[in-house]
Amino acid sequence: MPDRPSPLVAATGVVLDTRGRVLVLAPPDAADPRLPGGTVEDTETPEEGLARLLRKELDLALPAGRLLAVDSRPPGPAGANGPGGTNGAGGAGGAGGAGGAGGAGGRSLVVHVHLVGPVPPHRAAALSLLAGSVTGARWLAPDEACAALPAPVASRLRAALAALHTGSFAHLVDGVPHPGSPAGLDPARRVALEHSGTLDPASHRASRPKAVTAASVLFTDPGGRVLLVQPTYGRSDRWNLPGGGIDSDLGEIPRAAARREVHEEIGLDLAPGRLLAVNWSHKAGRPARIRFLYDGGVLDAPALARIRLDETELLQWRTVAPADLRGWVKPALRRQITACLTALATGAGPLELHAGRP
Repeated sequence: MPDRPSPLVAATGVVLDTRGRVLVLAPPDAADPRLPGGTVEDTETPEEGLARLLRKELDLALPAGRLLAVDSRPPGPAGANGPGGTNGAGGAGGAGGAGGAGGAGGRSLVVHVHLVGPVPPHRAAALSLLAGSVTGARWLAPDEACAALPAPVASRLRAALAALHTGSFAHLVDGVPHPGSPAGLDPARRVALEHSGTLDPASHRASRPKAVTAASVLFTDPGGRVLLVQPTYGRSDRWNLPGGGIDSDLGEIPRAAARREVHEEIGLDLAPGRLLAVNWSHKAGRPARIRFLYDGGVLDAPALARIRLDETELLQWRTVAPADLRGWVKPALRRQITACLTALATGAGPLELHAGRP
């Protein structure tokens, strides 16, 4: 409305199940499929509005999780559809709908996109839809969800998922990632913008690829068996070397991180030995992962007896013969351990590894 020039604010939920599938809703009026969410009301925050709409539409009592993206859409012509298939102020379909023109009556639209879930399997299977709200809910693989949704909403979803996978945030303008967006910017477009010199320094820093760094320590016992620890998080059937993330934002260096993590995880305060290898791994759409692997030396029986686990991180420890590693650790880590054992035996290194391969 002309007398209310402030933008509409809406909230969308990227609702995921434990298999990484996206919840897509089909409105009762045969309108375009959409994501859960809608317009924020009165004094609600986007998080509060999304939580209310999830309860109303899906009887889903889950909070709005991490903010993945914000999309600023310019005003549309007066009387045009608002933030998602509703005329004017927008209702339950607000943020998740078609998102074509901006806010009705000359108002712009600001959409906050939040992660919701993962929804537990039993709850995902028995998702209860309130009568009259939506006529169907489908769990779709991300690519399938993007193909099913209208183009503006699909663009928003792709950017939000990119932010989720990179641990970052997407800044969108009219559904298109801003040149300085930390996530969602097409890599080819980023390179072109950099080469053209059109990125300001702040946008250049924000859009550069990021990497996750970690430090691990290879301990063996007198029989040459490798010390492994079982995590409480992730896949507990996949064991790890002692170690963890480097707190680079605090100025921590890899060697200091290796010592700190070993002390925190297994209670041994030991200075790491020489650097055996640096491993680089990368999966499309994710940050690169860099691991520094250090020689921890040989732990004799008294040293092993002094191990005290951090029960919030680890379930148990054990030593495993190199020939038996296949049943305990994932292939990429097994290759890293094997390479480090070779470096120890031959005096080689530090080795440069890619997914565990020299």
